[in-house]
Amino acid sequence: MAARCISAAAFFGLFMLFLLPVSRNIINIGNGIGMAVSALMVLILLFWNRFSIFVGRCWEKPLGKLLVGVVGGVAAVSVVTAAVISVFMIKAANDRPKNENTTLVVLGCQVRDGAPSLMLSRRLKAAYDYLSGHESVKVVVSGGKGEDESISEAQCMRDWLVGNGIAPERIYMEDKSVNTEENLSFSKKIIDENGLPADITIVTDGFHQLRADILAEKTGIESHNISARTAWYLLPTYWVREWFGVLYYKLF
Repeated sequence: MAARCISAAAFFGLFMLFLLPVSRNIINIGNGIGMAVSALMVLILLFWNRFSIFVGRCWEKPLGKLLVGVVGGVAAVSVVTAAVISVFMIKAANDRPKNENTTLVVLGCQVRDGAPSLMLSRRLKAAYDYLSGHESVKVVVSGGKGEDESISEAQCMRDWLVGNGIAPERIYMEDKSVNTEENLSFSKKIIDENGLPADITIVTDGFHQLRADILAEKTGIESHNISARTAWYLLPTYWVREWFGVLYYKLF
């Protein structure tokens, strides 16, 4: 009983962690699924006896036995799939460039009132740290202008990097893309046109690196990665969302 109560408390804490981003108007499949599964586990653990009786009764009937088997099988496959994807996500997040013969591509993210959002500012900081230590490396800042943005994401990133001491001639802007696939394909065109190193290092959040790698491969890009740190209260939501994104691009 004590173990179940502790587990229920842990899942309730996880539910609250998935709920936190909602206060910043971040609602997606990641925190939706996370809250749903966490709440379900809390209810199962708190009402374990009733749950066990219900499953036992279902198991006594052929149709119920089939239903329990299907639900259990789907749950098991989902857990294994999530674990496998997570391992590859961690590996991709730590695949740093081997030398300076590379071109950085910083993937855009939301701009708020002309300034980088929290997530974008952390990507810029990761790019800045690398550029500061590798002065021969050039960078493509990639991201168009959304309807709720006053300037393009690329312009915002360029302004931030220049304002923090990165020479303007090291920065190339790609300001037409609206998603990750376009970020990479449009940036590749700029890299090819300007004779920059074809080996690309993608700068984005760690959770996003695997999907970016998948899209880079489809675009014919050899890529390494520099990962920005994601705010702790956003990481679970975006990590779960990424499971579905990776599955989608792998299947379709």
